[in-house]
Amino acid sequence: MADKLQTLTLNEGWKRSRELYGDRLFLGYAGGDAISYAQAGRIIHILQGFLKEKGITKGDKVALISESRPEWGLIYLALTTMGVVAVPVMVDFSSGQIANILEHSESSFLFVSEKVLPKVAETSFSRENRVVVIKPFSLMHDIDSRDLFQEGIDLGSLPSLPFSHEPPCEDDLAALLYTSGTTGASKGVMLSQKNITHNAMVGVDVASVKPGDRMLSVLPLAHSYECTLGLILPMLSGAEIRYLQGAPTPRLMLPALAQVRPHLMLTVPLLIEKIFRMSILPKLTGSSVLNFAYGFRPLRYLLHRFVAGRKLKELFGGNLRFFGIGGAPLAPDVEKFLRDAKFPYSIGYGLTETAPCLAGASPEKSVFRAIGPAFRDVDLRIADINPDTGHGEVQAKGPNVMLGYYKDEEKTADVFTKDGWFKTGDLGYIDKSGILFIKGRLKNMILGPNGENIYPEEIEAVINRNPFVLESLVTRMGNSLVARVQLNSEKIDEFIKSLKVSPEDLARIKKDILESIRKKTNESLSVLSRLSELIEQVEPFEKTPSLKIKRFLYT
Repeated sequence: MADKLQTLTLNEGWKRSRELYGDRLFLGYAGGDAISYAQAGRIIHILQGFLKEKGITKGDKVALISESRPEWGLIYLALTTMGVVAVPVMVDFSSGQIANILEHSESSFLFVSEKVLPKVAETSFSRENRVVVIKPFSLMHDIDSRDLFQEGIDLGSLPSLPFSHEPPCEDDLAALLYTSGTTGASKGVMLSQKNITHNAMVGVDVASVKPGDRMLSVLPLAHSYECTLGLILPMLSGAEIRYLQGAPTPRLMLPALAQVRPHLMLTVPLLIEKIFRMSILPKLTGSSVLNFAYGFRPLRYLLHRFVAGRKLKELFGGNLRFFGIGGAPLAPDVEKFLRDAKFPYSIGYGLTETAPCLAGASPEKSVFRAIGPAFRDVDLRIADINPDTGHGEVQAKGPNVMLGYYKDEEKTADVFTKDGWFKTGDLGYIDKSGILFIKGRLKNMILGPNGENIYPEEIEAVINRNPFVLESLVTRMGNSLVARVQLNSEKIDEFIKSLKVSPEDLARIKKDILESIRKKTNESLSVLSRLSELIEQVEPFEKTPSLKIKRFLYT
């Protein structure tokens, strides 16, 4: 596709898609109406006229704080295709975080959803009338008379005649993304027009997206993963995107999957792991006969392949060809199930700083416990290799690597080597076939008493296989390894009822369960990686936008 764009910019990509796919559906809600590429083009043009009326020009920064919905993409494309810098902000950031981002980014205007409006009510934006509140989406048949915003803007009253604006260049700043990360330090990642456009175009090849394909979007668009691969990638391909009208709970997801019958989806490990552990595994081990059969690998494969696998494909609508998983490591037992079931999963690897993908393989070329080869035009190398393990830090070069951190030359310099390679902070290795394997975060690695490398993510994967566990986090306490464990309350309640004991015995039972989990986990670990204690994590772990646990809060 790269040779079909004169420049690697969102403006060129959107122009091409609007011309090629004008009559095809583009954005809408699951089970509802949708607008076409041509209709979207008209709305985007009118939005750009509105922005020009407000004095917004190329290089200005405009913030966007909203749940994932059709308007999000329209506003994002309106901004970036006219050279205005989009500043997407996660809706679950606190009011203090939002105020800091608006100030640090020097945003001159703000689009915000009604749900988030109270968080920005005390900022200078609301006092200076620099806020537009996004109203709920509906099919825009009569675009000229539609009132899109709470501010009372009548789209028909805005200029609809062509107006000139200088198109963005490849190296122009397109988006400024703030992520709290897992270390507590929020930085403004500067992604260029080329960073985003190139990464999305390469992703088209991996996902094999075709015009008319349908995607169900369930992740936050303010995150680089969903924005690049869940909005820009399908846009470049002439695909159709449908959104949930709320959080991705089973109550909304199940009917949406049946209505959309998607060909493509993106998710994080937590979502598919929950489906497997809470919906699939209990049915495969629900009786003594099934539980016995599940203990034998050949029978377990048959149950995965012909029983659970078929039901899972039906659950997702029956058309799924690409199920992208990224943001965190996928549990080995869940991946084994997906492979047995011939489910079309693909694990990608990257960071916000790399727009986001560095490596990944199409479903038919996936390798167990691996990521895949580097994306086209991306170079990867392993630095500072440990001679005992063969593992080292993954470093990258490519057209998708960020421009740097906004107004922070020191932190930018820290993440690049002297010869220009981006330091990912992840440990891994590349095999003889060029396949990338990730072992864990460099900062998370625990150095054992004998100098051995201990990867907490690998221990957590073993703990999380236990049906009584929802999530876990392994850390070092003194010279010992301990794990914080959030227990599965539903399983605990079922267990208590089966024992016919009183709720007053709950504390003792939980203690016994934790000790049982510890012993069972240690049976699968090397002597040097065994746990000395499990601590119950009563409240859910705090998460990053990509649903990774904020480790710095617990270590």
